[in-house]
Amino acid sequence: MALTDQLSLDNQVEQQSDMPQTIIRKTTGLAALQLDQVWAFRELLYFLVWRDVKVRYKQTALGIAWIVLQPLIMLGLYYVIFGILLQVPSNGVPYPAFAFAALVPWTYFAGALGRASISLVEGAQLVTKVYFPRLLVPLSAVLAGLVDFAIAFVVLIAVLLSYRIVPGIEILLLPVFLLFGILTALGFSLWLSALNVHYRDIKHLVPFIVQTWWFATPVMYATSIFPESFRWVLALNPMTGVVEGFRWALLGGQYPGAQLPLQLYAISVGISILVLVTGMFFFRSTERTFADIV
Repeated sequence: MALTDQLSLDNQVEQQSDMPQTIIRKTTGLAALQLDQVWAFRELLYFLVWRDVKVRYKQTALGIAWIVLQPLIMLGLYYVIFGILLQVPSNGVPYPAFAFAALVPWTYFAGALGRASISLVEGAQLVTKVYFPRLLVPLSAVLAGLVDFAIAFVVLIAVLLSYRIVPGIEILLLPVFLLFGILTALGFSLWLSALNVHYRDIKHLVPFIVQTWWFATPVMYATSIFPESFRWVLALNPMTGVVEGFRWALLGGQYPGAQLPLQLYAISVGISILVLVTGMFFFRSTERTFADIV
């Protein structure tokens, strides 16, 4: 009987040796981020983006028209308050064009940050049932906002043309500033979405953060109203470089460094990259607990 059991065990060992094996090794550095998995699951990323866009405007009376109406309503309100009542300087540009050129990228950033920060909790059913890179969830929320941005950008061009403002060759650098805004939104979203899984207070804190951030960003006012000795404070805000870059690319005039020195732009870009990299590592380090907590 013992001999039979030994032969059976030997057969099982031989069969297992012929089967493909997966060896799990600890990874460090950039390899630990496993960004190649994001590319491998790119079709799922496309599905998540498309789902987010459809769900957001499903069963709404005006549907996708909200993408156009929301920034226009905000522009009208800010024009009355800042352009007419407070008469905020606009560097010689009609105030609606001056404000809208910065409002469009800011609206994208604020919306992406708000949606992505709660994306893991909102997508709990998906997170707890199947495996996929969890990074896709906040990333899809950030990318889905580009649909709104594209439509609002068309409206922005119409507003500029109505004031006979034709963007110059500087507009070719607009994708660079847009990419800067996307990476900034993704970096902060990774931190907030991961923290929101453990601390649901983040959901209530994000609207306050966005509102405070809006006042700290030169959307409705020009950077030039600040003394040069204090402009380094604005450089600590990555979105300052984004909105000022959009204004320069669309409205022309002085290059961005004339308002915010280029070395301060480097600080702004560096902070954005630092938040993105650290956010990725923090997200990956807490990812294994999402399914148990969410």
